[in-house]
Amino acid sequence: MEQQVTFHDLNLNTPLYNALGDLGFEHPTPIQAEAFNVVASGKDVVGIAQTGTGKTFAYMLPILRHLKYSKQENPRVLVLVPTRELVVQVVDEINKLAAYINVRVLGVYGGTNINTQKRAVAEGQDIIVATPGRLFDLAVSRVLQLKSIQKLVIDEVDVMLDLGFRHQLLNIFDILPERRQNIMFSATMTEDVDELITNFFTLPQKVTIAVSGTPLHNIEQKRYKVSNFHTKVNLLEHLLNDTETYNKVLIFVAFKKLADLLFEQIEERFPDQVCVIHSNKTQNYRLRSIEQFRAGENRILIATDVMARGLDIENISQVINFDTPKFPENYMHRIGRTGRAEQQGQAITFTREAEYEAFEMIEHYMEKNVDLVEFPSQVGISDQLIEEERPQIRERNNPIKTNDDVPGPAFHDKADKNKKENLGGSYKFKIAAKYKKPKTRGDKNYNKRNKK
Repeated sequence: MEQQVTFHDLNLNTPLYNALGDLGFEHPTPIQAEAFNVVASGKDVVGIAQTGTGKTFAYMLPILRHLKYSKQENPRVLVLVPTRELVVQVVDEINKLAAYINVRVLGVYGGTNINTQKRAVAEGQDIIVATPGRLFDLAVSRVLQLKSIQKLVIDEVDVMLDLGFRHQLLNIFDILPERRQNIMFSATMTEDVDELITNFFTLPQKVTIAVSGTPLHNIEQKRYKVSNFHTKVNLLEHLLNDTETYNKVLIFVAFKKLADLLFEQIEERFPDQVCVIHSNKTQNYRLRSIEQFRAGENRILIATDVMARGLDIENISQVINFDTPKFPENYMHRIGRTGRAEQQGQAITFTREAEYEAFEMIEHYMEKNVDLVEFPSQVGISDQLIEEERPQIRERNNPIKTNDDVPGPAFHDKADKNKKENLGGSYKFKIAAKYKKPKTRGDKNYNKRNKK
């Protein structure tokens, strides 16, 4: 039987061993064990691992191991993450690891006072954890100098590209020093991610722990066929009544409006047990909701995909997909919130008839069939539809506009005097010739001379 690797098998130092001991960690996860020497070598690294496998420690352990004490003000390590919540989480994880190391860590993100962050940056930092937009704002203001960055970490890079941060990332690459180590971690490898690696990484070494699309073996998956929103609410109520089994439940919905609507329905049935996060909520509200859920003050958290992506919340008993994601990768990220750190988890999906095809794509992507559970007979089936579920009715006498280029009977050409000619760059010269504009400012006699 192969002996399990411990952290003492890695080339760590005493402060890190002490911090890991305080946290109660003895054995590294596969991505942590595989990535340590590769990241420590100083070469560019691309790590592909599923959510919940300890990617933050995988890149921070070797970085902190070799980060020497310094009094310089400019940061030496830059960590980019897609959301504000992830900034807070990563800073917290780094501080846990650096409990016995003299290192300065700062998280910066949008939605808060930038002047407060400018003052914190000016005090001097070793590690900056940031969202791309706020980091670029600080760099452009010249308060944050990136000339000393030795290591660039891009975590959850696939989410950043999905959120439209591509241009910010390219701008940040332009102002970073060329001689640096690039470290990228992602749960999925997409064409956009691959293009980024090709353009900016130098002979990167890849560390792959699980093939993209492979479900975690410790997550039990099942699904229900449910006809509509209100029937889903009834089924959800039926499941959540079992408070012992469903003790810490994360519910995913597709968009913000649906999150608020579901929150109203569930809060009415389970008062003071539910919280919700999405991008329309204030930063303080979102952080407070996450902390209440993490601490067990609320046992139910309703979230959109982006908000909960990458969040590391322990002991989530179930992930419930209130709707079926359109893309299989999103399904993988959702269910990866449970069963973290090799614990047992459960993922339940509600599928309407319109979502059957999307779920078949998910099963094909995973190369695994998900068990279909019989709909409970005691759950009421509603015939009431919400706006998104109602069929679109087209008026008989208002057909869809055709794409024919033939003009209608009311069309007529403009009169010649109303037609405009695009004169391009020559327009200003014609105006100057017509109105005899002075060549220079203050040449008051120019027009007089040219009138003679």
